[in-house]
Formats: sequence, structure tokens, C-alpha cells
Amino acid sequence: MTTPLDLLIVALNLPSRREIGQGDLSLALAGAELLDLADAGVLTVEDDRLVPGTGQGTGDRLLDEAAAALVRRPPYETAEDWLWRRGRGLAQAYVAVLEQETPAGGGHRHWLRRRSEPATVADSPARRHADERWAAHEPVLVGLAGALGIEEPSAPGTGDAAGGPAVTVLAALGDALTELEAVRQRRRVEQDAFDNVWRAP
Repeated sequence: MTTPLDLLIVALNLPSRREIGQGDLSLALAGAELLDLADAGVLTVEDDRLVPGTGQGTGDRLLDEAAAALVRRPPYETAEDWLWRRGRGLAQAYVAVLEQETPAGGGHRHWLRRRSEPATVADSPARRHADERWAAHEPVLVGLAGALGIEEPSAPGTGDAAGGPAVTVLAALGDALTELEAVRQRRRVEQDAFDNVWRAP
């Protein structure tokens, strides 16, 4: 199982402080991919640049696609640029994987259009793996979910211990999510102004 798949399951099953759009989720999944690739030695994070490493692959199709998409020439790519480039449509790809893993609990694609209430992912090895990581307050998963507004249940000893590449990736994810929300706000303002013009006598 991978961090992106675990993150998707957490996002589907737990409430968030705000509505999670497809774009938000796609950016977070791209960040989760980076952290799995770093853990596998496929890349290192130097300052905010993604430097290809010596790892040869992960055995996971989507992670290996992500590895193949890394920029391999200096000055390399920033983490935030990667989130925008790799994240485009990524939520749909991971939902498709989840539906293959849990065929009895399919039908999550509608959630990508509008999510007002948590969905339910059927019991499966993937669901149990994600639940175990969440119950253990695994710092990387908790950090990624937190960026989406999903609050970790309080527990003694819960830490902010996500360190190393996670610090850079989570900061880039926070910036990207803020920018995405700003774009949405501008569009709402523009749409409201357009509507007012048509309603004017």
C-alpha cells in the first residue's frame, strides 16, 4: 500500500473542516507521491528542489509513473511546481485504483464532483492499512491530511514529528492549496460581477 492511497481512504472516510475539492486532493496526492519516492530513494529533496536519486522503482504503477516524470536535469524542479504538474487529474487516477482494490465499495467517482459528507470505503486490506496508519498517528499521513483540513484525533504523545523531506513538501503543499483557493475566490468574484451585470435593469 502507498501513502497516496492511504491518504485517499482517510479523505473519503473522515470529515474535514472545509470542503475538499478534486484539485485540493490531487495536489495532496502528488505530495504524498513525493514522500513515498523520497522514502524509496528515488529522489532527494535539496532545499526545495527534487533531485533524482539512485532508487530504481517502487513496484507500484502510479508511483513508478511519478518517478518516470521527474525532471532529471539541473536546476531540477521545485516541489510546488511538481505538485501543480503531477497533480493535474491525479485524484481520478487514485480513485480508479481504489475501486479496483475495493470493488464492493465502488462508486467513489461522484465524490470528486462534490463532497459534502464523508463517503465510506468498504473493508479491505487497503482500508485496514490506512486505518492502522491513521490510528498510529503516522506523522506523514497526519501532516498530509491536516493540509486538507482533516483533524487528527487527539492522543497522548501525538507529535509534529514529520521531518526531513516532509517539511519541504508539506510547506509547498500548503502554498499550493492557498493559491488554489485564491484562484477559486477570484472566479467567484468575477462570476458574481458577471451575474450582477445581467441582473441590472
